[in-house]
Amino acid sequence: MACAAHDALPRRFLRAIRELYIASGLITIALVIAAGPLCFAKPQAQTPMPSVQTPNSGTPTTRSIVGKVVDKSGALVPGATVLLKDMQSLQVRSYIALKDGTYRFYGLSSDVPYEVRAQANGKTSDTKTVSVFDSHKKITVNLKLKDPKKKKYSF
Repeated sequence: MACAAHDALPRRFLRAIRELYIASGLITIALVIAAGPLCFAKPQAQTPMPSVQTPNSGTPTTRSIVGKVVDKSGALVPGATVLLKDMQSLQVRSYIALKDGTYRFYGLSSDVPYEVRAQANGKTSDTKTVSVFDSHKKITVNLKLKDPKKKKYSF
């Protein structure tokens, strides 16, 4: 049984739509065939950019930051909190200094700069920066606690 809407349309119009539909399918097939070599072609090998930190291997390595926390008289400060800040992600790690006042951070990326500082008993050390250009595997950063600076107010 024929649809009333199709009966109302002229046959030429229906034939034109059918030919256009078939032609569009052929165009799609032609595009797939033409693009096939592009999609399945073997990718060209790209040479990696050499790394500034490790020019020989081209891959980033890990490093460690270790050190001691001392007070202004040079005495070791066990239990001091040492903060390590990743300057790319801004992630902060903390470490509690051991009984001998030492701390350590292992497995750090060599292509990220870090900031290290210590704090204990209301005192804090200066912030030390470890650069990406420091190529040592083990970097020693000793931290000296200072009295907090008194704020000067002027009127």
